[in-house]
Amino acid sequence: MLKCKDAVERADALVDGTPLSWRERFALRMHLLMCHHCRRYVHQLRALVTSLRRPPPEAVSQEKVDAVLDELDKTP
Repeated sequence: MLKCKDAVERADALVDGTPLSWRERFALRMHLLMCHHCRRYVHQLRALVTSLRRPPPEAVSQEKVDAVLDELDKTP
């Protein structure tokens, strides 16, 4: 059975889809079934990779920013 250190070292391959041997993949999956901490780590790693792959938000013009701030100033 894998130790947490080994699972963390292989987690990036699991998230990125890098090929693992069937033994490595099986051992990693079994470890993740039993270890809450490593499962959370893989979940957070997936979230990070997903957020980094998103395109950057569009820039907002200064006029739009000023218009929104003016509207906020008008509200009581």
